Amino acid sequence: MAFFSKIKEKLSGTNSKFDELESEEGYVELDTDSELKQSKVLVRPFLLKDFDDVKQILDALREGRTIALINIKPLKERDLIELKRAISKMKKTADAIDGEIAGFGDDYLVVTPSFAAIYRSKQIKEVRED
Repeated sequence: MAFFSKIKEKLSGTNSKFDELESEEGYVELDTDSELKQSKVLVRPFLLKDFDDVKQILDALREGRTIALINIKPLKERDLIELKRAISKMKKTADAIDGEIAGFGDDYLVVTPSFAAIYRSKQIKEVRED
């Protein structure tokens, strides 16, 4: 019978640590400032001068709270093959994190994590057709 009494006490919440804390202090203080700092989204510009600059961009994207605005003009003017490699690598990472990648003008790319979507003009046509 003692076994069932212990189970009943656990399920009913008697002898709970929370009950002891509540009777001693009355409330528990939470630090919400640190949660707010972590929840902010960072829109960060990057300059892609060389293929090696991709690593810094991908590291920021993998953290999950960064939207990357990437100026590809310096690498585009210097080496198109390296630019294609860099874009391919960024696309694979965007797919891996369920993000999106899109061109923004001729010289910029936008890469977003999974919680953000890129507005595309094609969506306007779909809305108007409906």
